Amino acid sequence: MVYCPECETDLDIDEDEVDEGAVVSCPECGSDFEVITVNPIELKMVGEDEIADVDEEDEDAVKEDAEDEDEL
Repeated sequence: MVYCPECETDLDIDEDEVDEGAVVSCPECGSDFEVITVNPIELKMVGEDEIADVDEEDEDAVKEDAEDEDEL
């Protein structure tokens, strides 16, 4: 049994019916997840990598701003 990582609803996904890389949606909360592995089924929220990339860019921008202020 696979549960939604967001709302813990039973997603009723059969290992034999999905492939790695497939995207599944939770019927309850509407969140989308990518199937990372099929045995056992592991899910990762779609866009999670993009969010991490944006956070790293924000940290770099803050560091650059701090360095610019130090030069003044």
